[in-house]
Amino acid sequence: MKILVTGGAGYIGSHTAKCLLNAGHQVTVFDNLTTGFQQAVPDKAHFIRGDVRDASFLESVMKTEKVDGVVHFAAKLNVKESTFKPLEYYENNTAGVMAVVCAMKSAGVKPIVFSSTAALFGDKVQDRAIQEDDPKEPLNPYGYSKLMSEQVLKDCSAAGDIRYCALRYFNVAGASDDGQNGQRTADAFHLIHLGVQAAVGKRSNLQLFGTDYPTPDGTCIRDYIHVEDLAEIHSLAVKYLLGGGESNYFNCGYGFGYSVREVIQMIKKVSKTDFPVIEAERRPGDAASLVADSRKLKQQLGWEPKRADLELICRSAYEWEKKLT
Repeated sequence: MKILVTGGAGYIGSHTAKCLLNAGHQVTVFDNLTTGFQQAVPDKAHFIRGDVRDASFLESVMKTEKVDGVVHFAAKLNVKESTFKPLEYYENNTAGVMAVVCAMKSAGVKPIVFSSTAALFGDKVQDRAIQEDDPKEPLNPYGYSKLMSEQVLKDCSAAGDIRYCALRYFNVAGASDDGQNGQRTADAFHLIHLGVQAAVGKRSNLQLFGTDYPTPDGTCIRDYIHVEDLAEIHSLAVKYLLGGGESNYFNCGYGFGYSVREVIQMIKKVSKTDFPVIEAERRPGDAASLVADSRKLKQQLGWEPKRADLELICRSAYEWEKKLT
């Protein structure tokens, strides 16, 4: 089948594009390269440069490429930035989804896999794994932009315009199994990316925000999922929708987490370095623990994680970061 991957030159999008190709699909990557990298696009994918907010151009691409389904990544995703540039996030993320759905409706394309986030849950559930139907109370414009996007998809699905799978990522990290792709952006804002940058000397230290949380070692606990496992979830979601599956939403994580201190120690272990760690005050909005309940994903899509190992995740991220120095 022919799949359009918006934002397919980005970190998760490029891994997913390759995974879809390996599954036998024909892939067209659509990206404006604002934050993506054309060299990350798989050689066998057809690349088209464009902005998803241009619904008329996107519609023409869907018709010309004879697209059977869409995987929509294109979005802004820096939580901190969203707090002082909220309009950019609503315009790129929420209005972007609206433009994609408009183009799909005009082109007669129904299946869409949507890149969502655990940020839409906020910090209300911290004492157990988060389930799909737990309350949605985002703490920032980024989370709200994704929650609003899911509402757009839900309403358009109810109207019969589309069928969707919203995939709510927890903490994505790591690099490709073959070592040829990973996080290329210099501006890191996730722990493992920041940590491996410190390990290779791109940062003089690593800040640890908050040491007094109600967790075993006082630092936040997060559910880290390998980017290759996440890419495979997208491929399974495409298969599910193309097979006639109804609209659905899934939490994407392993169901267990690691503390910030545990992650830092693992990065130091795999890199054989001892970069300075500076303890700082808590950041507003950081929950003590965010872990996915992924039973629904495993039961309904048949997903079986293959890389649920913190050492593997950190080592692949470190080896990739070394290549970029």
